Amino acid sequence: MLKEQLSEVEARIQAACARSGRRREDVTLIAVSKTKPKEILMEAYGLGVRIFGENKVQELTEKYEALPKDIHWHMIGHLQTNKVKYIVGKVDLIHSVDSLKLLEAIEKEAVKKQADVRVLIEVNVAGEESKFGMAVDDVLPFIQKAAAFPHIQVCGLMTIAPFVKNPEENRLIFKNLHKLSVDIAGANIDNVTMDVLSMGMTNDYEVAIEEGATMIRVGTGIFGARDYMISG
Repeated sequence: MLKEQLSEVEARIQAACARSGRRREDVTLIAVSKTKPKEILMEAYGLGVRIFGENKVQELTEKYEALPKDIHWHMIGHLQTNKVKYIVGKVDLIHSVDSLKLLEAIEKEAVKKQADVRVLIEVNVAGEESKFGMAVDDVLPFIQKAAAFPHIQVCGLMTIAPFVKNPEENRLIFKNLHKLSVDIAGANIDNVTMDVLSMGMTNDYEVAIEEGATMIRVGTGIFGARDYMISG
C-alpha cells in the first residue's frame, strides 16, 4: 500500500511540474512521518525516501537515534525555545521560526555546538488565529533582524494553508507567499536567501507546486491517515 501511495504522489508531483513548466528536481518531497512508527519509516526508506518531517521534538530525536544516518530530518512543527537544544545539529532545516526569542535560542545553541542552522520563517498568510506564524507585513523587518545572527541562515519561507475541500481556495495563499519571497530576495539582505518555499500538504500540494513551492510536506498522501499509537 505504501509503495502505491508513494507512486501516486510522485505521479502527481510530476504532473503539477509539467503543468507549470517546472523541473521535477526543483521540488523536494518531505514525507511527514509524525505519529508513524519506525517500522513504517523503514518501509518508506526501503522505497528510497530519505527526507522526513516531524512535528514534535521528542519524536524526531527518538527516530533520529534509531534510524539510518543518511536520513535528512526536517522540523516542521511549532518549536518551543526550551526544546531547541535537542535538535540543533540533527535537523537539516527548521521550518517554523516565527519569533526573535526562538532565533536567539537557536543562535545560542548553534554557538555551543559550533553548528550552522538553516531556517525558514513561518508566515501565517491566511491570518488564521489558530495558527502560528508571522503576519505578512512583519516578515521583512523580522528577516532584517534575523540576518544579524551569524550561525543562522534564513533560507526561505513556510506557510500552513487552511484545510479546504477545494485546493483552488488556497491558490492565492501560495501566490502571496511566493510574491513575498520574491520581494525579500530583491532586498538583497546578507545571510538571507529565498531558495526555499515550503508550502502545500496532502490536500493541496499540486496547487502549491504550480505556484512555486520548492518543498511540499505530504503525510496522509504517503502513509495514510494518522496513527496516534506510537510503537517501537
